[in-house]
Amino acid sequence: MNPSLAMTLTLAVLLVANLLTKLWLSGRQVRHVAQHRSQVPAAFAHTISLEAHQKAADYTMAKARVGVADMGLDALTLVAWTLLGGLDLLNQVTLDSMGEGMGQQITLVVSFSLIGGLIGLPLSLFQTFGVEQRFGFNNTTPKLWVSDMLKGLLVGMVLGLPILWLVLWLMQAGGSLWWLYTWAALVVYQLFVMWIAPNVIMPLFNKFTPLEDATLKERVTALMTRSGFTAKGFFVMDGSRRSAHSNAFFTGFGAAKRVVFFDTLLAKLNGDEMEAVLAHELGHFKHRHILKMMATSFATSLAGLALLGWVSQQVWFYTGLGVMPNLNDNNSALALLLFMLVLPLFTFFVSPLSACRSRKFEFEADAYAVTNSDGKALANALLKLYQDNASTLTPDPWYVAFYYSHPPASQRLARMAA
Repeated sequence: MNPSLAMTLTLAVLLVANLLTKLWLSGRQVRHVAQHRSQVPAAFAHTISLEAHQKAADYTMAKARVGVADMGLDALTLVAWTLLGGLDLLNQVTLDSMGEGMGQQITLVVSFSLIGGLIGLPLSLFQTFGVEQRFGFNNTTPKLWVSDMLKGLLVGMVLGLPILWLVLWLMQAGGSLWWLYTWAALVVYQLFVMWIAPNVIMPLFNKFTPLEDATLKERVTALMTRSGFTAKGFFVMDGSRRSAHSNAFFTGFGAAKRVVFFDTLLAKLNGDEMEAVLAHELGHFKHRHILKMMATSFATSLAGLALLGWVSQQVWFYTGLGVMPNLNDNNSALALLLFMLVLPLFTFFVSPLSACRSRKFEFEADAYAVTNSDGKALANALLKLYQDNASTLTPDPWYVAFYYSHPPASQRLARMAA
Protein backbone atom coordinates (compact mmCIF):
# COMPACT_ATOMS: atom_id res chain seq x y z
CA MET A 1 0.00 0.00 0.00
CA ASN A 2 1.11 3.52 -0.76
CA PRO A 3 2.63 4.98 2.46
CA SER A 4 0.70 8.23 2.02
CA LEU A 5 -2.59 6.37 1.70
CA ALA A 6 -1.69 4.20 4.68
CA MET A 7 -1.13 7.36 6.76
CA THR A 8 -4.51 8.74 5.68
CA LEU A 9 -6.30 5.49 6.54
CA THR A 10 -4.50 5.29 9.90
CA LEU A 11 -5.65 8.80 10.74
CA ALA A 12 -9.24 7.99 9.76
CA VAL A 13 -9.36 4.73 11.72
CA LEU A 14 -7.80 6.24 14.85
CA LEU A 15 -10.05 9.29 14.68
CA VAL A 16 -13.20 7.17 14.47
CA ALA A 17 -11.95 4.81 17.20
CA ASN A 18 -11.14 7.74 19.49
CA LEU A 19 -14.47 9.45 18.92
CA LEU A 20 -16.56 6.30 19.37
CA THR A 21 -14.67 5.30 22.53
CA LYS A 22 -15.04 8.76 24.06
CA LEU A 23 -18.75 8.86 23.21
CA TRP A 24 -19.19 5.38 24.71
CA LEU A 25 -17.40 6.41 27.91
CA SER A 26 -19.41 9.64 28.17
CA GLY A 27 -22.66 7.76 27.62
CA ARG A 28 -21.75 5.25 30.32
CA GLN A 29 -20.92 8.06 32.74
CA VAL A 30 -24.20 9.88 32.14
CA ARG A 31 -26.31 6.72 32.42
CA HIS A 32 -24.51 5.53 35.55
CA VAL A 33 -24.85 8.88 37.30
CA ALA A 34 -28.50 9.25 36.26
CA GLN A 35 -29.38 5.75 37.51
CA HIS A 36 -28.02 6.59 40.97
CA ARG A 37 -29.31 10.17 41.13
CA SER A 38 -32.41 9.43 43.21
CA GLN A 39 -30.60 7.99 46.22
CA VAL A 40 -27.45 8.86 48.14
CA PRO A 41 -25.06 5.86 48.35
CA ALA A 42 -25.43 4.05 51.66
CA ALA A 43 -21.87 4.88 52.73
CA PHE A 44 -22.68 8.62 52.51
CA ALA A 45 -26.32 8.60 53.62
CA HIS A 46 -25.55 10.30 56.95
CA THR A 47 -23.10 12.88 55.62
CA ILE A 48 -24.33 13.96 52.16
CA SER A 49 -27.81 15.34 51.62
CA LEU A 50 -29.97 14.17 48.72
CA GLU A 51 -30.04 17.73 47.40
CA ALA A 52 -26.22 17.90 47.28
CA HIS A 53 -26.04 14.43 45.71
CA GLN A 54 -28.50 15.40 42.98
CA LYS A 55 -26.71 18.69 42.34
CA ALA A 56 -23.46 16.73 41.79
CA ALA A 57 -25.26 14.36 39.42
CA ASP A 58 -26.79 17.21 37.41
CA TYR A 59 -23.46 19.06 37.30
CA THR A 60 -21.65 15.92 36.10
CA MET A 61 -24.21 15.31 33.35
CA ALA A 62 -24.14 18.95 32.25
CA LYS A 63 -20.35 18.86 31.93
CA ALA A 64 -20.62 15.59 30.01
CA ARG A 65 -22.94 17.19 27.46
CA VAL A 66 -20.46 20.02 26.93
CA GLY A 67 -17.76 17.36 26.66
CA VAL A 68 -19.63 15.63 23.84
CA ALA A 69 -19.82 18.90 21.93
CA ASP A 70 -16.11 19.41 22.55
CA MET A 71 -15.32 15.93 21.21
CA GLY A 72 -17.26 16.61 18.02
CA LEU A 73 -15.61 19.99 17.57
CA ASP A 74 -12.13 18.50 18.10
CA ALA A 75 -12.79 15.78 15.53
CA LEU A 76 -14.11 18.22 12.95
CA THR A 77 -11.23 20.61 13.57
CA LEU A 78 -8.67 17.83 13.15
CA VAL A 79 -10.21 16.75 9.84
CA ALA A 80 -10.39 20.36 8.68
CA TRP A 81 -6.73 21.03 9.48
CA THR A 82 -5.50 17.81 7.86
CA LEU A 83 -7.58 15.92 5.28
CA LEU A 84 -9.58 18.98 4.21
CA GLY A 85 -6.40 20.99 3.66
CA GLY A 86 -6.73 23.70 6.29
CA LEU A 87 -3.12 23.58 7.45
CA ASP A 88 -1.89 23.32 3.86
CA LEU A 89 -3.90 26.43 2.95
CA LEU A 90 -2.61 28.36 5.95
CA ASN A 91 0.94 27.37 5.04
CA GLN A 92 0.49 28.55 1.44
CA VAL A 93 -1.04 31.85 2.54
CA THR A 94 1.86 32.61 4.88
CA LEU A 95 4.38 31.53 2.23
CA ASP A 96 2.78 33.76 -0.41
CA SER A 97 2.72 36.75 1.92
CA MET A 98 6.08 36.33 3.67
CA GLY A 99 8.21 33.99 1.62
CA GLU A 100 10.27 31.14 3.06
CA GLY A 101 12.22 31.50 6.28
CA MET A 102 11.99 31.53 10.04
CA GLY A 103 9.49 34.40 10.09
CA GLN A 104 7.03 32.42 8.00
CA GLN A 105 7.37 29.33 10.18
CA ILE A 106 6.80 31.25 13.41
CA THR A 107 3.83 33.04 11.82
CA LEU A 108 2.40 29.69 10.76
CA VAL A 109 2.56 28.28 14.30
CA VAL A 110 1.20 31.45 15.91
CA SER A 111 -1.64 31.72 13.36
CA PHE A 112 -2.53 28.07 13.88
CA SER A 113 -2.65 28.60 17.66
CA LEU A 114 -4.78 31.74 17.44
CA ILE A 115 -7.26 30.14 15.05
CA GLY A 116 -7.51 27.10 17.30
CA GLY A 117 -8.16 29.34 20.28
CA LEU A 118 -10.92 31.20 18.42
CA ILE A 119 -12.57 27.91 17.40
CA GLY A 120 -12.71 26.76 21.01
CA LEU A 121 -13.81 30.14 22.38
CA PRO A 122 -17.62 29.63 22.25
CA LEU A 123 -17.49 26.38 24.21
CA SER A 124 -15.12 27.92 26.74
CA LEU A 125 -17.51 30.82 27.25
CA PHE A 126 -20.47 28.48 27.61
CA GLN A 127 -18.62 26.32 30.14
CA THR A 128 -17.77 29.35 32.28
CA PHE A 129 -20.87 31.52 31.93
CA GLY A 130 -23.31 28.68 31.24
CA VAL A 131 -22.57 25.50 33.17
CA GLU A 132 -20.40 26.94 35.95
CA GLN A 133 -22.77 29.91 36.34
CA ARG A 134 -25.84 27.68 36.47
CA PHE A 135 -24.46 25.59 39.32
CA GLY A 136 -23.20 28.55 41.33
CA PHE A 137 -19.45 28.05 40.79
CA ASN A 138 -18.61 30.94 38.49
CA ASN A 139 -17.47 34.22 40.04
CA THR A 140 -15.68 35.45 36.92
CA THR A 141 -16.99 38.65 35.37
CA PRO A 142 -16.82 39.21 31.60
CA LYS A 143 -14.25 41.94 32.23
CA LEU A 144 -12.05 39.61 34.29
CA TRP A 145 -12.46 36.85 31.71
CA VAL A 146 -11.24 39.15 28.92
CA SER A 147 -8.41 40.40 31.13
CA ASP A 148 -7.28 36.85 31.87
CA MET A 149 -7.38 35.98 28.18
CA LEU A 150 -5.29 39.00 27.18
CA LYS A 151 -2.78 38.38 29.97
CA GLY A 152 -2.56 34.74 28.90
CA LEU A 153 -1.83 35.78 25.32
CA LEU A 154 0.84 38.22 26.48
CA VAL A 155 2.52 35.67 28.75
CA GLY A 156 2.32 33.10 25.98
CA MET A 157 4.06 35.43 23.54
CA VAL A 158 6.77 36.53 25.99
CA LEU A 159 7.59 32.99 27.10
CA GLY A 160 6.50 31.02 24.05
CA LEU A 161 7.98 32.87 21.09
CA PRO A 162 11.65 32.57 22.19
CA ILE A 163 11.39 28.81 22.84
CA LEU A 164 9.44 28.35 19.59
CA TRP A 165 12.21 30.12 17.67
CA LEU A 166 14.83 27.97 19.40
CA VAL A 167 12.98 24.71 18.66
CA LEU A 168 12.46 25.59 15.00
CA TRP A 169 16.10 26.70 14.68
CA LEU A 170 17.36 23.46 16.24
CA MET A 171 15.12 21.42 13.93
CA GLN A 172 16.78 23.13 10.98
CA ALA A 173 20.37 23.52 12.18
CA GLY A 174 20.80 20.69 14.69
CA GLY A 175 21.50 17.91 12.20
CA SER A 176 20.33 14.34 12.71
CA LEU A 177 20.32 14.73 16.50
CA TRP A 178 18.28 17.94 16.58
CA TRP A 179 15.56 16.16 18.59
CA LEU A 180 18.03 15.41 21.40
CA TYR A 181 19.21 19.01 21.60
CA THR A 182 15.62 20.19 21.46
CA TRP A 183 14.66 17.87 24.29
CA ALA A 184 17.46 19.24 26.46
CA ALA A 185 16.38 22.81 25.70
CA LEU A 186 12.74 22.03 26.54
CA VAL A 187 13.70 20.41 29.85
CA VAL A 188 15.64 23.51 30.86
CA TYR A 189 12.78 25.72 29.67
CA GLN A 190 10.15 23.80 31.66
CA LEU A 191 12.24 23.94 34.82
CA PHE A 192 12.78 27.67 34.29
CA VAL A 193 9.02 28.29 33.92
CA MET A 194 8.34 26.26 37.07
CA TRP A 195 10.94 28.34 38.90
CA ILE A 196 9.55 31.75 37.90
CA ALA A 197 5.87 30.79 38.04
CA PRO A 198 5.24 31.46 41.78
CA ASN A 199 6.78 34.95 41.81
CA VAL A 200 6.30 36.14 38.23
CA ILE A 201 3.50 34.38 36.36
CA MET A 202 0.91 33.44 38.98
CA PRO A 203 0.73 36.92 40.58
CA LEU A 204 -0.35 38.30 37.20
CA PHE A 205 -3.62 36.41 37.55
CA ASN A 206 -4.19 36.07 41.30
CA LYS A 207 -3.42 37.93 44.50
CA PHE A 208 -1.32 36.08 47.08
CA THR A 209 -1.33 37.28 50.68
CA PRO A 210 0.50 35.80 53.68
CA LEU A 211 -1.61 33.47 55.80
CA GLU A 212 -2.89 35.59 58.72
CA ASP A 213 -4.49 32.84 60.82
CA ALA A 214 -1.76 32.47 63.46
CA THR A 215 -3.23 29.29 64.93
CA LEU A 216 -3.46 27.56 61.57
CA LYS A 217 -0.01 28.79 60.58
CA GLU A 218 1.43 27.35 63.79
CA ARG A 219 -0.28 24.02 63.18
CA VAL A 220 0.87 23.60 59.58
CA THR A 221 4.39 24.73 60.52
CA ALA A 222 4.51 22.06 63.23
CA LEU A 223 3.21 19.47 60.76
CA MET A 224 5.90 20.33 58.22
CA THR A 225 8.59 20.24 60.92
CA ARG A 226 7.42 16.79 62.08
CA SER A 227 7.45 15.61 58.48
CA GLY A 228 10.90 17.03 57.75
CA PHE A 229 9.78 19.71 55.29
CA THR A 230 10.44 23.42 55.02
CA ALA A 231 8.52 26.12 53.18
CA LYS A 232 9.32 29.69 52.28
CA GLY A 233 5.90 30.82 53.39
CA PHE A 234 2.19 30.14 53.65
CA PHE A 235 -0.07 32.11 51.33
CA VAL A 236 -3.75 32.56 50.58
CA MET A 237 -4.85 32.89 46.95
CA ASP A 238 -8.02 34.76 45.99
CA GLY A 239 -9.51 31.80 44.15
CA SER A 240 -13.02 33.00 44.99
CA ARG A 241 -12.48 35.87 42.56
CA ARG A 242 -13.08 33.44 39.72
CA SER A 243 -14.65 30.28 41.09
CA ALA A 244 -16.27 28.71 44.14
CA HIS A 245 -14.12 25.59 43.68
CA SER A 246 -11.34 25.13 46.24
CA ASN A 247 -7.87 23.66 46.43
CA ALA A 248 -4.45 23.75 48.10
CA PHE A 249 -1.05 23.21 46.50
CA PHE A 250 2.72 23.68 46.66
CA THR A 251 4.77 25.80 44.29
CA GLY A 252 8.50 26.29 43.91
CA PHE A 253 11.55 24.05 44.44
CA GLY A 254 13.33 22.74 47.52
CA ALA A 255 13.43 25.08 50.50
CA ALA A 256 11.78 27.76 48.34
CA LYS A 257 8.51 25.82 48.27
CA ARG A 258 5.39 27.84 49.03
CA VAL A 259 2.19 26.47 50.50
CA VAL A 260 -0.85 28.04 48.87
CA PHE A 261 -4.43 27.76 50.12
CA PHE A 262 -7.45 28.93 48.17
CA ASP A 263 -9.46 31.40 50.23
CA THR A 264 -12.50 29.24 49.48
CA LEU A 265 -10.77 26.30 51.17
CA LEU A 266 -10.07 28.29 54.33
CA ALA A 267 -13.73 29.26 54.49
CA LYS A 268 -14.92 25.64 54.36
CA LEU A 269 -12.50 23.59 56.47
CA ASN A 270 -11.61 23.76 60.15
CA GLY A 271 -8.07 23.60 61.55
CA ASP A 272 -7.90 19.80 61.83
CA GLU A 273 -9.17 19.39 58.28
CA MET A 274 -6.76 21.98 56.86
CA GLU A 275 -3.87 20.22 58.57
CA ALA A 276 -4.98 16.89 57.12
CA VAL A 277 -5.26 18.33 53.60
CA LEU A 278 -1.75 19.76 53.88
CA ALA A 279 -0.51 16.39 55.15
CA HIS A 280 -1.92 14.82 51.99
CA GLU A 281 0.02 17.30 49.85
CA LEU A 282 3.15 16.57 51.88
CA GLY A 283 2.58 12.89 51.14
CA HIS A 284 3.11 13.61 47.46
CA PHE A 285 6.51 15.09 48.25
CA LYS A 286 7.41 12.34 50.71
CA HIS A 287 6.79 9.70 48.05
CA ARG A 288 8.52 11.84 45.39
CA HIS A 289 5.42 11.81 43.19
CA ILE A 290 6.27 15.17 41.64
CA LEU A 291 9.76 14.03 40.65
CA LYS A 292 8.40 10.74 39.30
CA MET A 293 5.83 12.53 37.16
CA MET A 294 8.43 14.97 35.89
CA ALA A 295 10.78 12.11 35.02
CA THR A 296 7.98 10.34 33.15
CA SER A 297 7.09 13.54 31.32
CA PHE A 298 10.70 14.13 30.29
CA ALA A 299 11.13 10.51 29.14
CA THR A 300 7.96 10.51 27.05
CA SER A 301 8.82 13.89 25.52
CA LEU A 302 12.24 12.49 24.53
CA ALA A 303 10.58 9.51 22.84
CA GLY A 304 8.10 11.80 21.13
CA LEU A 305 10.78 14.11 19.79
CA ALA A 306 12.79 11.15 18.53
CA LEU A 307 9.70 9.93 16.67
CA LEU A 308 9.12 13.42 15.30
CA GLY A 309 12.73 13.48 14.13
CA TRP A 310 12.02 10.42 11.99
CA VAL A 311 8.56 11.21 10.59
CA SER A 312 9.55 14.78 9.75
CA GLN A 313 11.87 13.32 7.11
CA GLN A 314 9.13 11.20 5.48
CA VAL A 315 7.18 12.80 2.63
CA TRP A 316 4.21 10.46 3.24
CA PHE A 317 3.80 11.91 6.72
CA TYR A 318 2.86 15.26 5.19
CA THR A 319 0.95 14.16 2.11
CA GLY A 320 -0.96 11.49 4.05
CA LEU A 321 -2.21 14.23 6.37
CA GLY A 322 -3.30 16.59 3.62
CA VAL A 323 -0.24 18.84 3.46
CA MET A 324 2.21 19.42 0.63
CA PRO A 325 5.67 19.94 2.17
CA ASN A 326 7.92 22.79 1.11
CA LEU A 327 10.24 21.16 -1.41
CA ASN A 328 12.81 23.95 -1.42
CA ASP A 329 12.91 24.74 2.29
CA ASN A 330 12.65 22.97 5.64
CA ASN A 331 9.27 21.85 6.98
CA SER A 332 9.93 22.19 10.68
CA ALA A 333 6.78 24.13 11.56
CA LEU A 334 4.57 21.88 9.43
CA ALA A 335 6.03 18.74 10.98
CA LEU A 336 5.63 20.13 14.50
CA LEU A 337 2.00 21.11 13.96
CA LEU A 338 1.00 17.86 12.26
CA PHE A 339 2.66 15.85 14.99
CA MET A 340 0.82 17.81 17.69
CA LEU A 341 -2.47 17.26 15.85
CA VAL A 342 -2.26 13.48 15.47
CA LEU A 343 -0.30 12.44 18.56
CA PRO A 344 -3.36 12.54 20.91
CA LEU A 345 -5.05 9.93 18.70
CA PHE A 346 -2.27 7.48 19.52
CA THR A 347 -1.85 8.34 23.20
CA PHE A 348 -5.54 8.28 24.17
CA PHE A 349 -5.69 4.50 24.46
CA VAL A 350 -2.78 4.40 26.90
CA SER A 351 -4.22 7.20 29.06
CA PRO A 352 -5.71 4.66 31.54
CA LEU A 353 -2.14 3.75 32.50
CA SER A 354 -1.22 7.27 33.53
CA ALA A 355 -4.61 7.78 35.21
CA CYS A 356 -4.14 4.57 37.18
CA ARG A 357 -0.69 5.67 38.29
CA SER A 358 -2.03 9.05 39.39
CA ARG A 359 -4.78 7.41 41.44
CA LYS A 360 -2.16 5.18 43.06
CA PHE A 361 -0.21 8.29 44.04
CA GLU A 362 -3.34 9.76 45.62
CA PHE A 363 -3.87 6.62 47.70
CA GLU A 364 -0.26 6.84 48.89
CA ALA A 365 -0.65 10.51 49.80
CA ASP A 366 -3.86 9.71 51.70
CA ALA A 367 -2.07 6.97 53.62
CA TYR A 368 0.72 9.38 54.54
CA ALA A 369 -1.82 11.94 55.72
CA VAL A 370 -3.66 9.39 57.87
CA THR A 371 -0.37 8.43 59.50
CA ASN A 372 0.80 11.99 60.14
CA SER A 373 -2.47 13.77 60.92
CA ASP A 374 -6.06 13.08 61.96
CA GLY A 375 -7.47 10.49 59.54
CA LYS A 376 -11.04 11.32 60.48
CA ALA A 377 -10.39 14.98 59.76
CA LEU A 378 -9.03 14.06 56.33
CA ALA A 379 -12.14 12.00 55.61
CA ASN A 380 -14.35 14.91 56.67
CA ALA A 381 -12.31 17.32 54.53
CA LEU A 382 -12.61 15.07 51.48
CA LEU A 383 -16.36 14.79 51.93
CA LYS A 384 -16.68 18.56 52.17
CA LEU A 385 -14.53 19.08 49.09
CA TYR A 386 -16.43 16.47 47.06
CA GLN A 387 -19.69 18.09 48.11
CA ASP A 388 -18.62 21.71 47.62
CA ASN A 389 -17.11 20.92 44.21
CA ALA A 390 -20.20 18.89 43.22
CA SER A 391 -18.12 15.82 42.43
CA THR A 392 -20.36 12.83 41.81
CA LEU A 393 -20.20 9.99 44.32
CA THR A 394 -21.32 7.46 41.69
CA PRO A 395 -19.03 7.68 38.64
CA ASP A 396 -18.92 4.93 36.05
CA PRO A 397 -15.94 2.56 36.64
CA TRP A 398 -14.83 2.62 33.00
CA TYR A 399 -15.00 6.40 32.90
CA VAL A 400 -12.94 6.51 36.08
CA ALA A 401 -10.34 4.20 34.52
CA PHE A 402 -9.80 6.51 31.54
CA TYR A 403 -10.19 9.98 33.01
CA TYR A 404 -9.96 10.14 36.80
CA SER A 405 -6.61 11.28 38.16
CA HIS A 406 -8.07 11.06 41.69
CA PRO A 407 -9.92 7.99 43.02
CA PRO A 408 -13.66 8.30 43.63
CA ALA A 409 -14.63 9.31 47.18
CA SER A 410 -15.92 5.83 48.07
CA GLN A 411 -12.58 4.22 47.21
CA ARG A 412 -10.51 6.84 49.04
CA LEU A 413 -12.57 6.64 52.21
CA ALA A 414 -12.57 2.82 52.15
CA ARG A 415 -8.78 2.77 51.80
CA MET A 416 -8.35 5.21 54.67
CA ALA A 417 -10.64 3.17 56.88
CA ALA A 418 -8.65 0.05 56.07
